[in-house]
Amino acid sequence: MPSLSDDLVDPHRISVVIPVYQGEKTLPALIAEISALASERLTPAGHPREITEILLVHDNGPDGSDRVIRELERSNDLVRGVWLSRNFGQHAATLAGMASTGGDWVATIDEDGQHDPAYLDSMLDTAMAEQAALVYARPTNAAPHGPVRNAASKGAKAVLRAVFGDGDASLFQSYRLILGDVARSVSAYAGSGVYLDVAISWVTRRVTTSPVELRDEGDRTSGYSMRKLLSHFWRMVLTAGTRGLRVVSVLGVVLAALGLLFALYVIVSTLAGRELEAGWSSTIVVVLLSSGAILFSLGIVAEYIGVAVNMAMGRPSYLIVSDPGRGPLGRRGQADA
Repeated sequence: MPSLSDDLVDPHRISVVIPVYQGEKTLPALIAEISALASERLTPAGHPREITEILLVHDNGPDGSDRVIRELERSNDLVRGVWLSRNFGQHAATLAGMASTGGDWVATIDEDGQHDPAYLDSMLDTAMAEQAALVYARPTNAAPHGPVRNAASKGAKAVLRAVFGDGDASLFQSYRLILGDVARSVSAYAGSGVYLDVAISWVTRRVTTSPVELRDEGDRTSGYSMRKLLSHFWRMVLTAGTRGLRVVSVLGVVLAALGLLFALYVIVSTLAGRELEAGWSSTIVVVLLSSGAILFSLGIVAEYIGVAVNMAMGRPSYLIVSDPGRGPLGRRGQADA
């Protein structure tokens, strides 16, 4: 029977998932770059690792990505195509890729070349040092999307933090390193409308970041229109939980409290002999109290709906993973041996 120490020397097997929509021009160079880093080697912190597979998920884009994927499959043993029946979007394609992996870790990388795969070693070191099941890339430079889109992205995440209380939204990046058990489980339970990073956050205890420098996308045009970006943001809002619904309840309580305070003001003013405009005071009190009661009632109903929504999105009650001490997070690097 193998001992725990026997398991500790195994290299970390990394599966790379790349959702492909417009990758005809960028995929060959990106795959060549990843393949050059694939052989077993030690990370800077001494953890042995190897890239064992590269999954290209074809999301039925408008270019010749399908032809390029087939060519790469024939010429590179690491490459495997995952073929979707139609265009489902980046998050669905990423989930499909994660479901098809077999590695200890799953790395998700964009097709456009802005993510440098050389940072996978430092991201793995960060995961091991902090015992984190999920590591997001933390860009040290501005994303190459232009000032308007970058500002909109920061604003959207700020709204989520301030209004919906989702502090982790500022970490969300498509360049990730996820524990394999978690990645495959998320792909199994996540519903069709769920935002991928929100689904991952449901079952990860420790999330951290690792610094990376983003590269330019070249002459490739973005596949995200303004409509798609707004839809992307709205999906994040809807799947971030029921905090947004609670805002409605809080607003109802505030309006009702204002109504009671104004009613008290009217009573005190009347007893003090002050003349108030006939009908105006009572109308304001009724409006505030009624609005508060309606909004508070809507908030309660929305909470019940939120339970059903979480079930529809596939939010699990629990997630079973392998023993952390015997899995990838329990392995010692050469420097620790």
